[in-house]
Amino acid sequence: MSIKIKAELRETVGKNAARRLRRQDKLPAILYGSKTKNLPLILSKQDIFSILKSERGENTIFKVEFDSQKKDVMIKDYQLDVTTDELLHIDLIEIAMSEAIEVTVQILLTGVAVGVKAEGGFVDFMHREIQVRCLPKDIPDQIKVDISQLHLNQSIKVEDLQPPENVEFITDPKTVIAHIMLPEEEKIEKVEEVEEEIIPEGEEPEVIGEKKEEPEEETKKKESKEKGQEEE
Repeated sequence: MSIKIKAELRETVGKNAARRLRRQDKLPAILYGSKTKNLPLILSKQDIFSILKSERGENTIFKVEFDSQKKDVMIKDYQLDVTTDELLHIDLIEIAMSEAIEVTVQILLTGVAVGVKAEGGFVDFMHREIQVRCLPKDIPDQIKVDISQLHLNQSIKVEDLQPPENVEFITDPKTVIAHIMLPEEEKIEKVEEVEEEIIPEGEEPEVIGEKKEEPEEETKKKESKEKGQEEE
């Protein structure tokens, strides 16, 4: 079912005017379009919150009605207060339903990887979104990626995916979406593992730099030789 929201043309712009609107639970907005000049509008905050929280979120196409006009639009951008998360401003873009557009779609991983279930690894979810090109009516809610066949140290890339019908992926095909890895601690242990030297029982390791003790017979010969030199 097509979503329709009411809007008003905004005659007064500026920070003070925007604050007054927000106090009335209204939202300042601008509508952009290639065939339409930029139009300042007034929207309902609640209407925009409902769209942002819907399944498609920012990719939702809806009709905005104002001053006897109806336009198909999407949310292009929005501004939030960094401390309160209050919606401050929104940009809309006019959509031609017969022309392909580029949008960002979320990726949903499905299945449990073999490398996680049986090999002690974990999933490194590296890219959670993908850029697509399609007609507005064909925008997917999400792209599902099955990782159940991935083993340890294996990954899945954009080039491994089958795009939905009438949808083209425009993200770099070599982009890695998910990779099955060992936990960092286990990797470090394997790299630093060193074999200990085996010393036969009863022997002590030689200490480098320590003078070896001379056998008793050699010591006696040395002492006799030194004594003879003294008598001469």
